[in-house]
Amino acid sequence: MTNTVFFPGLGLEFELNRVAFSVFGHNIYWYGIIIAGGFLLAVAFGLWKCSEFGMDPDTITDAIFVVVPSAIIGARLYYVIFNPAVCYTADGSFSFLRAIAFWDGGLAIYGGVIATVVSALIFCHVRKVDFWSGMDITVYGLLIGQMIGRWGNFVNVEAYGSVTGLPWRMCSESIANDLWRGGLLESNLAYESILDGALGVHPTFLYESLWNLLGFIILLALMKKGRKFNGQMFLSYVIWYGLGRAAIEGLRTDSLYFFGTAIRSSQILGLVSAAAAIGIYVFRRRTAGPATPPAGTASAVEKVVTEETEEAATAAVEAEPAEPVFVEEPPEEVQTKEKLKIEENCKEESGNGGKAD
Repeated sequence: MTNTVFFPGLGLEFELNRVAFSVFGHNIYWYGIIIAGGFLLAVAFGLWKCSEFGMDPDTITDAIFVVVPSAIIGARLYYVIFNPAVCYTADGSFSFLRAIAFWDGGLAIYGGVIATVVSALIFCHVRKVDFWSGMDITVYGLLIGQMIGRWGNFVNVEAYGSVTGLPWRMCSESIANDLWRGGLLESNLAYESILDGALGVHPTFLYESLWNLLGFIILLALMKKGRKFNGQMFLSYVIWYGLGRAAIEGLRTDSLYFFGTAIRSSQILGLVSAAAAIGIYVFRRRTAGPATPPAGTASAVEKVVTEETEEAATAAVEAEPAEPVFVEEPPEEVQTKEKLKIEENCKEESGNGGKAD
């Protein structure tokens, strides 16, 4: 299961073993480890930033247990639907284990995205959560997962493109053999050229990983600037990824085709989804109203609230009345003498015909 992959134009060479280690005789593949690592980073980022989208971390955690299994099932189902041959053994018999063996490769991201959207829509409806805000934070996780997950394809030596002589061309014996068996090489000379590094293939796994990285950076910038409406990040992701995937898919040699036609399913889906997202983006920009709350403004809001609280406390202190001045009462003996004196004066006035009102 070891492949030697080299990039002659860059002077790089890698010995790649699909198996990371074995546990009780069962192989644990790098593909699964890399996918799991991308998932954990995606979850960590979502929990870190969810409050900026008006989402509660507990709600995000609950959603993970619904959305993630759905995404895995959807990604595998999409792959199996458009590549049913993967479900059959060498003797032509159907194998359920081969049909579900996503840990060995064969997860179609678009199937995962579709399943994520559907399951998130149901979850948000049941839990009374804003779907658009939920998807706004989810797409950051999708980009992280795709960006990292594509390196699982590299370890498996898959998801590469057509023959090229570009300086960053990728070469290996397994690639040359696969292209030859698929009838994608014109001659023995082309086969030998890949073996000796004169020719190679487009590392389309790398193209997509870098495209997702750039998209992640752009959406981070939009987050910092602040959302204009709920759903802005999600629709921006669909547009960005759809256009990039359509272009990159045209270079690949292992595309899934639409039920035996010459149409690459992910390429056409990328273009259609991007066009639909553009239309929805324009519509929501005009009708959805401001985001609640605008992403990237959580710290600013906290600062304003803190400043207002401090100002109110200061004003309250300044408005407090001065401490009362307590006049010390005269001793009890003095009070008694004063009282007797007043009573004597009153008697004298009464004797002189005075009147008390």
